[in-house]
Formats: sequence, C-alpha cells, structure tokens
Amino acid sequence: MKSRERRTRPAATDKPQANGTKRAQTQGARLSAAEYADGIRAGNRTILAKAITLIESSRASDRDLADEVTDSCLVPGNNSIRIGITGVPGAGKSTLIEALGRHIVTDCGQRVAVLSVDPTSPNGGGSILGDKTRMNFLASSDMAFIRPSPTRGILGGVAQHTRDAIALCEAAGYQNVFVETVGVGQSETAVRDMVDSFLLITVPRMGDELQAIKRGIMEMADAVVVNKAEGENLPAAKRAQADAQNALRLQPAYTPGWKPPVLVCSARFGLGIPAIWSCILDHKRTAAASGWREELRGHQRLRWFHDNIRDGLLQRFVSNPLVRERIPQLEREIAAGHLSAVSGARKLLDSCLSGRSIRRR
Repeated sequence: MKSRERRTRPAATDKPQANGTKRAQTQGARLSAAEYADGIRAGNRTILAKAITLIESSRASDRDLADEVTDSCLVPGNNSIRIGITGVPGAGKSTLIEALGRHIVTDCGQRVAVLSVDPTSPNGGGSILGDKTRMNFLASSDMAFIRPSPTRGILGGVAQHTRDAIALCEAAGYQNVFVETVGVGQSETAVRDMVDSFLLITVPRMGDELQAIKRGIMEMADAVVVNKAEGENLPAAKRAQADAQNALRLQPAYTPGWKPPVLVCSARFGLGIPAIWSCILDHKRTAAASGWREELRGHQRLRWFHDNIRDGLLQRFVSNPLVRERIPQLEREIAAGHLSAVSGARKLLDSCLSGRSIRRR
C-alpha cells in the first residue's frame, strides 16, 4: 500500500538569502567561500548544487576555494543519517530510494538528499546521469535534493568527492543522505567508509544470487533487502530471504550488537517501505547506544584525511615537470617490452624524489 501523502511546508528555497550572494549570482560573478557557506546553510539548493560542482572541479584554480567551502560547512556532532545503497544491476536501487524518500518526506516530514553515482565510460568518458528521471517525486519535491555524479574512473562505487558532497548536504539541513553506488563488484565497497547504515539490495529469481554477491559486501551490510517481492515473484522472494538469512548467520556483524535483518519489499508498489525505514532507525539507535556510531564517524573522517593525502600526492607527482617530461619515454620502452612496468615506475619515483634526471637507455 502506498504511503498517504500529506502537505508539507517546504523547508528549502532556491532564492539566495544574502544580498551579496544575490548580487553575485545576478552578475554571474564567482562566489566567495562565505557566500557559498551562507547560501548552503540557508538551504539554497541552487548554491548547494554550484558548490558541489565546485568541489568536483578538476581545475587547480578551484581547489583552494573548494577546500575553504567544505571546511566552512562542517557540522561537528550532527545527527544526520547517512545511508549507503548498493546492489546488483537491475535490483531497483533508484526505485527503492524514491520510495523511501517519499515515505521520509511525506510521513516523517524530513528532508532527503540523494547522491547518486553513475559509472563513467572507459571509452568515451561520459556518464548518463539519469537518476533524476527515475525519482520523479523527489526530483519535484522542495524537501529533496538529487545530485548525480560520474565516477570518472574512481574505484569503490562512489565519486572522488562524495564525502565532501555529504558534508555540504548536511550543512544545508538534509537530515537523511542517501549514497547510491554504481552497483556490486569487486571494488564497490568504498561507500561503507562514508555511511552509517549500509543496505544491500537484491532481487528474487537471480539464479544463485548469493554467489553473485561478493562475500565482502555481505560482511559489511547492515541489512539485506529483497526487492520486487510482488505477484508471482513473492514465493521466490521468500526463498531468497531465507537464503540470505542463512548466509548472514555465517558472517560476523559489522556493527557491534546488531544482527543484520533480511527484509522483503516492493519498491514499485510501496510495500514494506516503512519497515525498511524502521530498520534504519533501529540500527542508528543501536550504534549510538554502544558508542559505535561516533567511533565509526571518527574512523571515516581519518579515512577521508588519508585518501586526500594519497590523491594530493598523486596529483602533485604527475604534475611535476620532470615526471611529465620523462613519462613518454618510459611508456614507449614499457609498451615495447624493453623495460618492465616495475622498473619503469621505480626509476620514475627515484628520479623524482631525488631530483635527478632519468638516464636514457
């Protein structure tokens, strides 16, 4: 049964709150970090979208401003819920988020942000970014914000600056932030390090669905949801539920004191959606009571820190003039089989760190 919608007073506005921000927008001028932060905290979705575009920019000239905006928008001790959604292709992840978001907005009166990650083509480099078309209610609601982002070759099922985007959405007053990954795979686990609750979505009639799902994903799931449990699929969904329950008994729980449940639902028809939301809230309470939630958030902040060190070092290394000069030569030798990849990398690293030029063969 679909949740009954009731009228909610919009909590967000697309109109800038500060005169300076309004004037800068009108004139098309570059906003300052303070103008970005003020607009975000005022719930201005236009400025929030512009800020996420800024932090996703690959231009070096945007980096300092992006970092300043992110620092200005940190909300220590916030009580938001970060929910990771992953699952096999075709499991209905976007449809489930739409159904959960509708329930949260209409029945709970809370705001929802969705950060959806689409894979980038390894050939053309483009992404479809079509999740808004699958979330019609949230896309048209003043209580929701949807932001699709490309992976741009980043492994882990998320985009490079998803953590930054989460921080900006929380500063804008979105109490519930969904992160939808590109799908289950060998490396689609990075989202676990940036959310509080991690949901694995599967469907009946997949064949041996537990073999299709990587064990590492099962170990990190706080709940498994069998979607598309409607009509003739219902018996198969019940069997898939029992199989997943048996598999989870063999796995240690990721959250101390929490036993991951296996739920069935039909996101298309709104069946079982309130139960999923209740499960997420129960998980939040359990994690908070044991102190695990704060410990997890601290671990995630440190992971964010170390990932930025790694990314920054790589960026500075490849932009080094010596490296840029010598890479083509080494690439030619490696491609021709005259030099191993290991030796080539070691030569480049040694020469860069020591400041010496690479001796030609």
